Amino acid sequence: MSLTFAAIGHAFAQAAAPANSIGAQLNTMSSEGISASGNIFTMACYAAAALCFSMGVWKLWQSRQPQNREQGHVMAGVAGLVLCGLFASAGVWVNKAAVTGSGGNATVNDTPGLVQFGAGG
Repeated sequence: MSLTFAAIGHAFAQAAAPANSIGAQLNTMSSEGISASGNIFTMACYAAAALCFSMGVWKLWQSRQPQNREQGHVMAGVAGLVLCGLFASAGVWVNKAAVTGSGGNATVNDTPGLVQFGAGG
């Protein structure tokens, strides 16, 4: 709910907002919402990377135990390690996707800005 207000806040702050006005405060709230959601996404990706790494190593260790000689343990361990790398580098992939999707015109930062679709008018 608060992220909705943070996203809407920038629309209200599009006009030249003097300092300490409601528009400036909404713009600040929007910036903080963008920063918070970025930090939450990064934390979730690192937690997922740690989980995939530990499960991958555990599966590889289990594959060497005599009671677990059935198929699949080695590949499950390798898959866990690969997913660990993908989650750990998620921020880089998001930035590359933004630059690719915008034709090289993306600026990835925590400052809200005007988004214009189409030729404008």
